[in-house]
Amino acid sequence: MDTKTAVQIFGTFAESKPVQFALRRMSEYCHEDGKSRLEVALELYTGVREEACLKCRMAEKTVSAFLSLGGKAFGASSEEMKDKFRDKYWRRGLANVVKGISIFGVRKPFVPGAPFQVVWNVTNSCNLRCKHCYANAGQNPDLDLSTEDAKRVIDRIAEWGVVVLAFSGGEPLVRRDILELARHSSSRGLYTAIATNGVLLTKEKCRELREAGVEYLQISLDGAKAETHDSFRGVDGMFARTVEGIRNAVEAGFFVNIATTVTRHNLKEIPEMITLCEDLGVDWFMMYNFVPTGRGRFIEENDLSPREREDLLRMLWERMKTSKLNLLSTAPQFARVALEVEGASCSVVPTHFSNTELPGQLRSLADFIGGCGAGRFYIALEPNGDMTPCVFLPKKVGNILEESPERLWAELDDFRRLRDRGSLQGGCGSCDYRFVCGGCRARAYGYFGDFTLPDPGCIRNEDEYAKLTRIQGAPQAV
Repeated sequence: MDTKTAVQIFGTFAESKPVQFALRRMSEYCHEDGKSRLEVALELYTGVREEACLKCRMAEKTVSAFLSLGGKAFGASSEEMKDKFRDKYWRRGLANVVKGISIFGVRKPFVPGAPFQVVWNVTNSCNLRCKHCYANAGQNPDLDLSTEDAKRVIDRIAEWGVVVLAFSGGEPLVRRDILELARHSSSRGLYTAIATNGVLLTKEKCRELREAGVEYLQISLDGAKAETHDSFRGVDGMFARTVEGIRNAVEAGFFVNIATTVTRHNLKEIPEMITLCEDLGVDWFMMYNFVPTGRGRFIEENDLSPREREDLLRMLWERMKTSKLNLLSTAPQFARVALEVEGASCSVVPTHFSNTELPGQLRSLADFIGGCGAGRFYIALEPNGDMTPCVFLPKKVGNILEESPERLWAELDDFRRLRDRGSLQGGCGSCDYRFVCGGCRARAYGYFGDFTLPDPGCIRNEDEYAKLTRIQGAPQAV
């Protein structure tokens, strides 16, 4: 049986009313354990624990049968699945997947029961003045929540079933209570990350962050040369301090991702930056797609052309074959580039979270997990708890302290349209790669004020983009 047929059979089973009812019941919170019954059931299933309440033990029997069928559909044995899900974050992720099936079914693209990742701009305060800041940091510092309210936000995120909480900003390390918030996040079972400019990452600060439960650091670096980076950051001398912060983070044992927003200002330095990252011993290099929002709106003329972006993504793909780094990009076109370059032999499909290994028999799964994840795999929070689909898509959809995030996730029309590849207009809507790519919805929103319009950064939208710039007055220099 081929994978596509197996997935269809599994989908029919998973979407039957009795199974949906059982899955929803398992997604309920077990106050005895402070986790969903599904998480507890997965701990029993994998042998991580032996005792649990009666309802959770009953849930384990249902989980075992459900995963057995799902494993056959996706080509994984029971022992392989148990081995993978002994990791607590994988278990939390699987619980989120099952919860998503109970709410949305096995749809394409797939929607989990909660975002896998929440990026929280936990403060608007910052120690730098970056030209391309999406948050326009330094504005409205009074929006920052108190420590107690911030902990309430973390509690809601944890109970929702989110896997990863990334503190961002502004500069999150300037919040005096960031260590307390990180400890609270980690204690609630969240994989805790921090996105930082790196200049405050002393050896002592790295030690404190590790002790607080932070496991992942994303550090921004905007050039291979001091003059390039410092020009972006608005303060001289920051390149040396950032590189030292990266060294300290690697030495302290964090998973380190170097993030670079690529514009024409630093495009030619990207190969050299990858070499620098290899020398520093980091884990990932991620090319961030430029999106005209926040202060970045004022450097639209420095955005890459569709051809420049295409050439860059193809260079990244070829470089990844020999680099000891994992090279990623928030440009969803990266998946289309990989599939076009490699053809039928492609076994790695890039996504925002990882370059996912999908051998031939599982290639059809790329349509379920690939493409822009705004309002589907991740959301963003402003300092006051306002929710947006993505840090680069500043459209308020609610407030996590004032409304039920579960209800918004399941019912909000903006989320529904972001997930629906049939709602895409123009070249993105008719593209054969719309499920593995679908274009960057934040770029469409940033340039045209409508996230269903084509992503103007794609080589396949060059002609259509020229038409849209004439009609709507978008910058001609892209």
